[in-house]
This record gives sequence, structure tokens and C-alpha cells, in this order.
Amino acid sequence: MTTKPPLTILLAAPRGFCAGVVRAIDIVERALALYGAPVYVRHEIVHNKFVVDDLKAKGAIFVEELDDIPDGDRPVVFSAHGVPKSVPAAATARHMFQLDATCPLVTKVHMEAQRHYTEGFEIILIGHKGHPEVIGTMGQLPDGAVRLIETVADAEALAVKDPQKLAYVTQTTLSVDDTKDVIAALQKRFPAIKGPYKEDICYATTNRQEAVKEIAGRVELLLVVGAPNSSNSRRLVEVGERHGTPRSMLVQRASELDWTTLHGLSTIGITAGASAPELLVNEIIDAFRAHYDVTVETVTLREENVSFKLPRELREVQPSA
Repeated sequence: MTTKPPLTILLAAPRGFCAGVVRAIDIVERALALYGAPVYVRHEIVHNKFVVDDLKAKGAIFVEELDDIPDGDRPVVFSAHGVPKSVPAAATARHMFQLDATCPLVTKVHMEAQRHYTEGFEIILIGHKGHPEVIGTMGQLPDGAVRLIETVADAEALAVKDPQKLAYVTQTTLSVDDTKDVIAALQKRFPAIKGPYKEDICYATTNRQEAVKEIAGRVELLLVVGAPNSSNSRRLVEVGERHGTPRSMLVQRASELDWTTLHGLSTIGITAGASAPELLVNEIIDAFRAHYDVTVETVTLREENVSFKLPRELREVQPSA
């Protein structure tokens, strides 16, 4: 009998689902329980194929736009990333039954942007072009009211109308370190710029990045369980690379692991993006058990106990017996 080599897996905590993701998935599942299939969902409810496929199997139908939904009284759910104001307006015009799964922390950014606009400020959004959350935030206000920047270089090249009437908001899933640098560049050029009362990068993004920093210097390989289109998951890979683990990689499922490159390891780290279920983490650990004598050690940075209420429409109706 061949003896498997020993491997220590450091599991970063917190990891995986955040309160906003849990709420978004619960909204779809609760709508299915209350109203039956189909329930329509505009865009991926969260950025994870496993989650989307699981909800499809339960009767959710994912569409790109409202035009893809037939007329009728079926519920339509807006994703956790938020949507431009034009989307619920179009749904209202068609008398659709709307359920908004936008994360409350994204809604907070929307409200900040609206307040700044009402007060006559030019608004700078720090975020990633094309990300659904950025599209949703910019879509809260008229075209041109929000200026998007991504980097320190963008901040340094920015031309504004009035440096005394300037405010910024940020995407909630950015790199904490990168964003600090961009904000610092804005503040250096525009000392009067107004920021949020409480930073926009959400608690879950911050906690998961800090947890990776906690283990990054102790592992030879960091695996981030998450989807390629998940901003917060991709940021975790970058944090690992910068803080002691050059060999950091994103993986969706255990089936993606290339075992020809995973020999001779003694300590690895595993974390998961905010939209990746724990089941996928366990699947990857089990895959390593087939090749190594695995010891799992959880490294806990802090506990999370955040939860968000479901929309009133789903709280007030009881499922039929």
C-alpha cells in the first residue's frame, strides 16, 4: 500500500457566502416555494455557475433582459448586483411582479450617489467597467452624472468641473488596498472631495481579503473557489499573489484541478469568494484527500453574524400547505 504524502490545508475564515448572497438566493427559493415555477431572474442572481444551475433545476429561468420574459404574473427577480433605474421602470410599465434581490450594501451606494447628485456634486465611481454592479450604480442617475475611474492613473488624469463640488463612491467588491491608493490619489488632487460616511467596500469583501493575508505567507499554493466573472473572487487571487503566495489561482470545481501540477506540496490555502457555496470547498478538499494525507486547519480572522431581511412581499406571504 502506497503511503500518501502529508498535506496541511489552511482554510481561511471568513470565506464563501456573504449575507447579500444568502439573501439573494433565499429570495429566488422563497419565490419558487410561494408562487411555483417558473420564477424569472434577470442576469445571474450571483456570480456562480453552480448556484445558478441549482436554481435552474428548481424552476428558475435566467434571462438577460426583461424583453425575454413573456407577459403574465410570474415573479421577476433582479440580481444581487443591482440594476439601473430603467429596469424596474420598464418592469412597472409591463405590470410585472418585481422582487429586488439587490444587496442592501449596494443599495447604500446607490443612495449615496443619489444624495450627492441631489446636492449638486459631480460623482466619481471607483469600479470595474462593465461589471453589473457598476452598470447598476451608474444607471441610478442621468447619463454623464457619474464618472467611472479604475486606477490611480485614471485619478491623476481626471478633469473635473469644480474641485469644490466633487464626491466619490466605490464598487463594493474591490481590492481594499488598490482602492485606498485610488482614493489617496483623488484626495491629493482634490482635497475637498467628499467620500462615503462609511466605506463602500463591503464587510464581506474586506474580511475575505484580510483572511487571505493571514494565511498567504504560510502556504505554497492558494486556491480561491469562485467564478471567473466574480469580482470579489478575482481580488482574492490578487491579494494572495501580493502577500506571499505568488502561486494563487481561481478554481470553480474540483474537476478543474490539474494534478500534474499539484505534486510535492506540503501546505496549501483555500478560500472562497462571497458567491461560492461551501459544498464546492469541501469537494476540493475531498479531491486532495485522494492524493494526500490531508490535515485541515481553519484559520479564523473574525466571526461574521450579518443577515439581511427578505423583501416584505416574501415575508408577509406564508407558503401554501
